[in-house]
Amino acid sequence: MNTQDVIKIASHHLDSLSGHIFDLLNISKPISVDAAVNLAKVISKLSPLLGNLIEFNTVEFLNKQDEFSSFGRWQRQDPGFPDTIFLGNIQPTPGLEIKAWCPLSTEITARFKDSQNHFQFDQTYVAVLAWLPEKIIYGQPRIVDICVVSGLSVAVARDNHYHNPPDYLVLEPEDTTQRTVNLQQTNTNGYKFQGSAKEFLEAQKIVESWGVEGRIYRPTREYQLNLRQLLSRYKYRLDTNFAKMDRIVHPGIKEFKQRVFNIQVSGMTIRQWNKLLSSPREDTIKQAFQKYLQITEEKIDEPLD
Repeated sequence: MNTQDVIKIASHHLDSLSGHIFDLLNISKPISVDAAVNLAKVISKLSPLLGNLIEFNTVEFLNKQDEFSSFGRWQRQDPGFPDTIFLGNIQPTPGLEIKAWCPLSTEITARFKDSQNHFQFDQTYVAVLAWLPEKIIYGQPRIVDICVVSGLSVAVARDNHYHNPPDYLVLEPEDTTQRTVNLQQTNTNGYKFQGSAKEFLEAQKIVESWGVEGRIYRPTREYQLNLRQLLSRYKYRLDTNFAKMDRIVHPGIKEFKQRVFNIQVSGMTIRQWNKLLSSPREDTIKQAFQKYLQITEEKIDEPLD
């Protein structure tokens, strides 16, 4: 068994989690449609908490699979990248970066900033687990679909999408290999040009001097020195939205997102639920809750005579 075999087997088992309900917590059914409307506004905020809980349980799930027992075991890294690695006699070490996504939040806000240089052997894959409560806004968390893609492919898609010198620069981290593990840097960053129109024309001439392939992104030290020349000469703004997975334009992740939105849950597709819950008309939302989730108006007991 080699690195790709381990990743392939893990991906197969992760795919089988679609439809799986995690016994992690149970969101109670709202007692009224008004309570349901309020709950719908905040349900996606559970994603950071549930993301960690799903990550823990996913590692335990993988370690229960017989195929891995003879070669090693999966272990979480906290902190560290990726979230879990396969410890054993397989080299290079296989790893999985696990991202939980609640599609009621629409955008996949998880970030992926690690450098292409980290994935020289394509040993780390990204697993995006889409989850929802069983009944859209209440019940236990259920995995609705899973996407497992190469970390290298995500990094390349990200860099090719953002990189557009001199307007936008993607910069690799400085060489920190001599530092202790907890101080080593592996994250890329994005920078948006903030200079004047005249300065932009000057910067364009510099980029043109790099030759016909000068605009093609490369994580090499030589190419990065060219980019840092621009960063030191002109004004750039650090892009705080850089590397959100929904904006990377990775074909596998894009197809996964569309597939998730077409899944039927509680009488409508997730896309339809998304559109409904973002509507300003609470009366329409309440009607849907009554029709599809059997949530009714709270009954107030009559006082005894």
